[in-house]
This record gives sequence, structure tokens and C-alpha cells, in this order.
Amino acid sequence: MNPDSDLTGKILIAMPDMADPRFAHSVVLICAYGDDGAMGIVLNQPIKGMKFAQLLEMLEIKDAANAPDLSVRTGGPVEPVRGFVLHPERDETQEGSIQVGSGLEVTTTRGILLELARGRGPERAMLALGYAGWGPGQLDSEIRANGWLTGEMDPDYAFGDPDTVWLRALRALGVDPLLLSGAAGRA
Repeated sequence: MNPDSDLTGKILIAMPDMADPRFAHSVVLICAYGDDGAMGIVLNQPIKGMKFAQLLEMLEIKDAANAPDLSVRTGGPVEPVRGFVLHPERDETQEGSIQVGSGLEVTTTRGILLELARGRGPERAMLALGYAGWGPGQLDSEIRANGWLTGEMDPDYAFGDPDTVWLRALRALGVDPLLLSGAAGRA
């Protein structure tokens, strides 16, 4: 890991020819990055047909009359039953929360689900099941092999329409996906 290139709070944008179908056209928020590897949450893969109310029902959380209508997304292939709530930073970081940059934090406690169910949680939130993980040096190797572009996180990538995130993230870099090549090389 290059100490000057901490990717925490940055996004990864999958190249158009991403070989791993689990990450095709994905945008991943890097939540932790260090010598021991990296952890991120895919922002733009909704679980078709899954809504927050269904998740609450599966978790046997009652009193959800004020629950917002949130989609549930696939956060990545690792621990697909583990839940993450991405939301704007709070004045005081709660237990089970980590700040990830760009004014955002991730919370993994049941308490935040209860708050959201009762209409007292963060105004903006994204729920994800699972996460993306990389071992030491693995993500750096994938970036060098031209598997990912890196960019700045825009909170709307998490809270807006997931179907447009990949193109919007590329355009924010000034990149036309039709002009991207999967071939890496040196000049």
C-alpha cells in the first residue's frame, strides 16, 4: 500500500470489461483501506423485489409503520447476510459506526434499523447486504491491472437512482465508457 494513496472514502468504478460478473458496472465505496486489505460496499446493485419493510419483517422488527420505502442493495459477495446502513455522518458517531469520508458513515447495528423503522433514523440512508473485500495488496493489483478506476464519492451515488450511478461516476471523471479499453500497458 502506498501511504499517500489511502482509498478510504473514494469510489471504485468497474471498467466496462470487468471479468467478475459480481462487479460488472459496479461502483464501490471504499469504507476501509490499509496494509491488511480493503473493504467496500457496492452502491448500485439493488436486490430485485427486496424492500426495507420485507427486511424488517424477516428480522422480526415490529412497529415499522413509519419505515421509509428504501430499497435493499447487494453490498458485495462477502457475508451476504450481514447488513450495513450507509448514511450521512451524525453529530456523534454511534457505536457500530465508522466514518468513511465524504460526510458519510456506515452503521452495522440493529439499533439503526429500529430507528429507521420508527421514522427516527437518518433522513437519507442506503441499506446493503454483504460487502466487497480484498486481501493485502489485492485491490492495488486489480487497479494496476486496469480493473478499476478511482474517483471521488458523491453521496447521491448512494442515495439516488442506482441504475444511473456507474455512468454518472464515469462522467464525473470526464470518461466516455465507449472509449475505455481494458488493456493496461506502459508507454
